[in-house]
Amino acid sequence: MYAVIKAGGKQQRVKPGDVIEVELMHGQHDDRVTFTPLLVVDDDGKAHVGKDLGRATVKAKLVGEHKGEKVKILKYRPKTGYVKRQGHRQMYTLVEIEDVSLGRRAAPKKAEAEPTAEAEAPPEAEVEGAQPKAPEPEAAPEPEAAPEPEAAAEREPAGEPEQPEEAQAEA
Repeated sequence: MYAVIKAGGKQQRVKPGDVIEVELMHGQHDDRVTFTPLLVVDDDGKAHVGKDLGRATVKAKLVGEHKGEKVKILKYRPKTGYVKRQGHRQMYTLVEIEDVSLGRRAAPKKAEAEPTAEAEAPPEAEVEGAQPKAPEPEAAPEPEAAPEPEAAAEREPAGEPEQPEEAQAEA
């Protein structure tokens, strides 16, 4: 089983037992980390993407830190005597992948196995000294809306607007 994870702005294909370099993660040696923004999980030849990855996780352990190779930077402007040299070594964290799990749903629990507290407690009416509850007042029915006047019949149809009488006579 392998997974493609996103760590430090980069995507990496990992499987249990791999040791990968990711950009510096602050933590102690042997700390446990979990990668959840997964892109793909392959489970025995069947790839899972999208909604199938909702519960998928990759569990890993921090192994150590080290510096990457030196990158040399040179800035040069001709005919001016401007030369600037600089170097950089990126810090990386070594991470050992322990487990890739798809996070399948657990088997449904049996309702009979765990009796609830409500089933054990007697109903309130049977408890000695308890007064019966007063029925809750029913909400007052909302007044019906008055029917709209037949103003809609007086309106013009949505077609062409009426022309003045003088314009109709000319036509």
